Amino acid sequence: MNRIIQGIQQFQRDVFPANRELFARLASGQKPEALFIACSDSRVSLEWITQSGPGELFVCRNAGNMAPRSSRGDDVSATIEYAVSALGVRDIVVCGHSDCGAMKGLLNPASLKDMPQVRTWLRHAAPARLALGRAEISNPSAETLASLTKLNVRLQLDRLSGHPKVQAQLRAGALELHGWYYRIDTGEVEAWQASEERWVAVEESRHRLSARRNHGIQAVGHA
Repeated sequence: MNRIIQGIQQFQRDVFPANRELFARLASGQKPEALFIACSDSRVSLEWITQSGPGELFVCRNAGNMAPRSSRGDDVSATIEYAVSALGVRDIVVCGHSDCGAMKGLLNPASLKDMPQVRTWLRHAAPARLALGRAEISNPSAETLASLTKLNVRLQLDRLSGHPKVQAQLRAGALELHGWYYRIDTGEVEAWQASEERWVAVEESRHRLSARRNHGIQAVGHA
């Protein structure tokens, strides 16, 4: 804890004064570029991965990067609703990652006998576990764990598309959903291409997104 407090002191002494104008702008409101639904894992630093600064990402983190079906009183649903309705985000990213503890628990429920809350929460990923089609695994290979994690990202994207506010914006062409898989050991990020049903390097996904949006602008211009 001492190291964390020292970090705050360094921020106040060095970082804040050097960025005083930025924080003055942020004090009056926010306009993030995207909503990220990501895992709580401490090794997943979205700001580092995306090289983003304060005010650029709206982040919702939970065990296993879940986006449960929309329900009243659910904090994830509330965050999604606020991001879409109040902040007007144009993109939502569900980001899974390698060596995910939640996915390990999903593969080996016996390991969760002393964590009933975690076990209950992981029911939001149960269809992904069924899709994997394998018996309980206490020591999964990296490949098995990656397969389950990616299936879960796709499942959460499907759940996300059913949220009323998200659904409305998708139909209006004002919102896009993205599924990412981040490898902690290499720094690589893959993106799910639903139209081709395959994972590609995020750089390839970016080029396709730019082309699609440019086409949309041209189409509006010719309308």
